[in-house]
Amino acid sequence: MIFWDNLLRYPRFFLSSMIGLILIVINPIVVILKKFDDKKIIYIFFISVLITLFCILKAMLNFE
Repeated sequence: MIFWDNLLRYPRFFLSSMIGLILIVINPIVVILKKFDDKKIIYIFFISVLITLFCILKAMLNFE
């Protein structure tokens, strides 16, 4: 039974590590964006990133 308990700990550790890494990477960006005054540039950049990701995924997955 100890083996299965240990085996189930690894996915939880992996998920918590990835969430922590994402939060550490995103936190400085959020702080900078809160101080930034011109919100139009932020929205345009965010929309362009989403469109770029959409196009990349569409090409990778071969949707038509």
